[in-house]
Amino acid sequence: MQHSPDGATRRSCRGHVRGWATRSLAAAVGFAPGVVPAIVEGRFCSATAAAQLDACRFEVREDFLTAKAVCINVSDDEERNECVDEAEAARVEARALCREQYAARRDLCGEIGEARYDPGFDPADFDDDFTDLTTPNPFFPLAPGHHWEFAGGEERIVIEVLDETKLVEGVTCIVVNDRVEVAGEVIEDTDDWFAHARSGDVLYCGEEVKDFETFAGDVPALPELIRIDGSFKAGRDGDKPGILFPIAPAPGEVHRQEFSAGNAEDVIRILSTTYRYGVDPELDELVPPELAELFCSAGDCVVTYDFSPLSPGAFERKYYARGIGRFLETNPPDAEVVRLVDCNVDPRCALLPSP
Repeated sequence: MQHSPDGATRRSCRGHVRGWATRSLAAAVGFAPGVVPAIVEGRFCSATAAAQLDACRFEVREDFLTAKAVCINVSDDEERNECVDEAEAARVEARALCREQYAARRDLCGEIGEARYDPGFDPADFDDDFTDLTTPNPFFPLAPGHHWEFAGGEERIVIEVLDETKLVEGVTCIVVNDRVEVAGEVIEDTDDWFAHARSGDVLYCGEEVKDFETFAGDVPALPELIRIDGSFKAGRDGDKPGILFPIAPAPGEVHRQEFSAGNAEDVIRILSTTYRYGVDPELDELVPPELAELFCSAGDCVVTYDFSPLSPGAFERKYYARGIGRFLETNPPDAEVVRLVDCNVDPRCALLPSP
């Protein structure tokens, strides 16, 4: 005579069956075992973070083996040993970064939730004429001919809204050029592609990044293209757009500004929509008082906390004024300030104080 199993046995059986199914699914699709349980439980954000952790570890291994291949071909014994030691140290550091990135992504999941990141991107929801926007965003003015110039230390940044558009997944985006110079030499030249929703939200649809470096001894000494890291485009290789700046920011809101896994993962958190100097010492940190008083005396400036899981622990605060847009970036961890020194979007541009 057979007996029906008690409740504990039934739960145990279900657990074994579920575990077997999970392991089988993981093997079938090539996921590490930790990824599939999160998917089964609907924790898609956490599953994404786990998959990216696996990808990061594989990349570290690939980079280490490539470095070893380079070291093998160093003839001098001492230099070769140093090469191997450096490769080992780089591997340890990179593996630690993988873990830190995973923790940062999991923390982000705690803020934005576990849903799949798959934002709507219907061309019917967006303007296609940037000279006649349905609902202009007062904190992110976008019109051909607008320009802003920023300065901080030896760095100079010029941002220009070009009279050019680019179609991304059927959505008309305006091209915004962002050029960075250090000591008079261009080190980065980027074309950003911004879409303007009829609601007033500004979306980030992609960017073409070009990083340059000049090397001693080169004749002529001209900047060379060395990287295009960070480049992404919505609809290409799974990349997706994000909200660059919402029409109605609210303190505590968190938005992905972009999503290109392992490549571009910027996030924005709204800290304040009523900023003015002298009220919150933390938000006042590194802020030039005269600049804040010019733009924020009414107490209606927006402050954001900008970060990326790709760079755990790093962050910037950005300050936005109505009619002006971003006028200040502070980097508290490194005590760096990049401030607006010239613009043409508002009469107050003529009143900008000197750095």
